[in-house]
Amino acid sequence: MRYPHSGLYQYCLNLGERVNTALKLKNSPPLRMYLPSPRILPYDHRYHIIERTWHKYLNPFLSNCRIWHAPFQSGRILPDTRTHKHIKVVLTIHDLNSLHEGKPKKEQQESLVHTQRLIDRSDAIICISEFTKTDVKRHCEVGNKPVYVIHNGIHKLVSPALSKSSYRPLRPFIFGMGYINRKKNYHVLLGLIERNPGMELVIAGILDDPDYVDHIKAKAEKLRISEYIHLLGPVTESEKAWYLKQCMAFMQPSLAEGFGAPVVEAMQFGKPIFLSNLTSLPEIGGETAFYFSNFDADHMHGVFSEGMLCYNKYNMTESIISRGKNFEWGKSALKYLEVYESLL
Repeated sequence: MRYPHSGLYQYCLNLGERVNTALKLKNSPPLRMYLPSPRILPYDHRYHIIERTWHKYLNPFLSNCRIWHAPFQSGRILPDTRTHKHIKVVLTIHDLNSLHEGKPKKEQQESLVHTQRLIDRSDAIICISEFTKTDVKRHCEVGNKPVYVIHNGIHKLVSPALSKSSYRPLRPFIFGMGYINRKKNYHVLLGLIERNPGMELVIAGILDDPDYVDHIKAKAEKLRISEYIHLLGPVTESEKAWYLKQCMAFMQPSLAEGFGAPVVEAMQFGKPIFLSNLTSLPEIGGETAFYFSNFDADHMHGVFSEGMLCYNKYNMTESIISRGKNFEWGKSALKYLEVYESLL
């Protein structure tokens, strides 16, 4: 949660808030979050625990802890179960994306070893998609530990608005959002802009890989479409909502996703959604999204053209919004509580 513009931050924020809402209705003690800073949360944090350097040696707050939820398969913080045997551990695995991104075998193996170490110390495992669950069971040893699938919920967006300094597209535009790195595969969208004169590509998100950003810019320059390509970096929640509401279509051509939270966010506005057909994305998009089966520019242009015709012909706005309502944090939080209570 050090990085407010990340999907993991939104996952922790929304899950913690909704679990505590459910606990309050039960007159139960709140879930306490272990945080790097008291300024991380936008709501009351008085009962949360702030990380201190001396926690490496002494953890007085663990004496009354019964369930520890580790929210990420590559995380670094777990209670030492040798000294706190009374604590049950729940582990959320978002993805094993290192296996699907074309990374070196050594890096893939190191990632798997770390995740396996956390699995070995856990009492229950939660995966955020059926795809991730299948991946975990194929590549990791879970033994007799229960493995649950609980989808993420919709991250509710604020009212759409741009500020004076926001970029305002001058033409119809397609929109993508997420970390701008090779896994997100955004460069393949340049062919759509080349084949659709007068259309812009707008992408919001942390410029995570400078070399990849340079690659996108160099390719755009080579295709003579640089003026139509806009990599905005991080944007505010209101700016994000504006781009989602005003765009022609939302694009996520990722090589690997454990869930695809931006897809669910985009569904709130009912705009056409175009995704790769890889990893978890077909599970999340369902029949209301259109899919690229490869990244050949002509194929992608064909999918885009046919998808836009289909969207308009069948007036798909409401079906897309309805699909998004299947992913609701309140319902997911109750499922998390069931997992916690099963270990007590």
